[in-house]
Amino acid sequence: QVQLVESGGGLVQAGGSLRLSCAASGRTFSRYAMGWFRQAPGKEREFVAAISWSGDTTYYPDSVKGRFTISRDNPRNTVYLQMNTLKPEDTAHYYCASGPLHISSYEGAYPYWGQGSQVTVSP
Repeated sequence: QVQLVESGGGLVQAGGSLRLSCAASGRTFSRYAMGWFRQAPGKEREFVAAISWSGDTTYYPDSVKGRFTISRDNPRNTVYLQMNTLKPEDTAHYYCASGPLHISSYEGAYPYWGQGSQVTVSP
């Protein structure tokens, strides 16, 4: 059984930073791409970042490019999302997902999801 457990969310002022972690178990972590998605109240879930199985390739939407960095530690079965220069519009529930063999921004490509971690950015 695959388990993904996020941690590191919280409340931060605009301009601040947070780092989310996602610990994975139940699957050969290093074989699969990983992704982060977020969902704000009343909005659809949206793609935030993805990383290839090796960590060599990353992908971001324009909304977070240059501010967010995804990384992974395969021996520790953990993926991270470093979020800098946070904005109030980054407020959302952030989900880690374990997925396809190849990096993808499509949420349907990810069969396994964590419960999420709340990030709130105050003005």
